[in-house]
Amino acid sequence: MRKTILGKKLGMSQMFDESGTWVPVTLIEAGPCTVLQVKSVDSDGYDALQVGFDVTHKDTGKPMEGHFAKVGAPAQRYVREIPPIDGQEVEPGQAIDLSLFEGVKQVDVQGTSKGKGFAGTVKRWNHSIGPKSHGSKSKRSIGSTGMMQDPGRVIKGKKMPGQMGSDKVKVRNLKVIQADAEKNLLIVRGAVPGATGCYLTVEESL
Repeated sequence: MRKTILGKKLGMSQMFDESGTWVPVTLIEAGPCTVLQVKSVDSDGYDALQVGFDVTHKDTGKPMEGHFAKVGAPAQRYVREIPPIDGQEVEPGQAIDLSLFEGVKQVDVQGTSKGKGFAGTVKRWNHSIGPKSHGSKSKRSIGSTGMMQDPGRVIKGKKMPGQMGSDKVKVRNLKVIQADAEKNLLIVRGAVPGATGCYLTVEESL
């Protein structure tokens, strides 16, 4: 199973790598994550760890309050399931920190991309614009959406105007520049999805 941890995007910066090249980097607060539940094939039909990240003081609802209290953990804002850790017995209430990623060279980072609101096809799908002159009234219009009598409908998946961004995005094979378990700080080369402060899932690359 791949090593996985939850984190939060702190922002971007730039630094020198080991070869002296000035590179863009992203700073991620990775862990610590509290194990809330250990799922197994016998009880749940599959193996997984339910973990929480980022303590919150807002109302979480009585069902979740009881779930957190069961393991003696404070309320967590970001709760997800991750694969079990190979060769390591984990108990509810135990913390998972960045020391898990010791020796890892590349990671995959998944997050929610920035939302850009309702957008037309030119911006959303990079469609070409229509003619600008000679009386044209369709400079940035969608154009044809399909055939007339056959099939007589808009085909599923047709690229049309709509909500742009705010999608689940995964960036693969980002180089790990630095992993500081004491500060829970993971520095990777390049950009990761989402705005500053958004939650991320960090996995060891295959």
